[in-house]
Amino acid sequence: MQPAGGSTISVQAPDSDIIFACSHCSTSFVVDAAAAGMTLDCQKCGKPTTVPKITLEAAADNAVKISDLQHQLKENESQRTEITGYINQLSIQLHRWKLRLQSLNERQEKLQADLASLSASTR
Repeated sequence: MQPAGGSTISVQAPDSDIIFACSHCSTSFVVDAAAAGMTLDCQKCGKPTTVPKITLEAAADNAVKISDLQHQLKENESQRTEITGYINQLSIQLHRWKLRLQSLNERQEKLQADLASLSASTR
């Protein structure tokens, strides 16, 4: 979108901040939405840059984008929760297998000791 002044809007939510880039040097700016249409001197290049005005179409488009991003965030969190649950279940199972292996190793040592003592007593 190219509003007056040549600045480009990257993000805008109604009644919030406008984030845009200087039309000359691309330095990012964040200003209050009330500054829409004002001309500011760029802090980097010193040239005048106009704060873009948000159109109704852009505001509606951004509202849809915001809604979509919020939905994606919820879906992502749901998947993270599911995967965390799987990891916890597998961690518990791994711990159980380690305990079982430890028991089997202890049993093997005991059986080998019993076998050695029986072999020694029969000689």
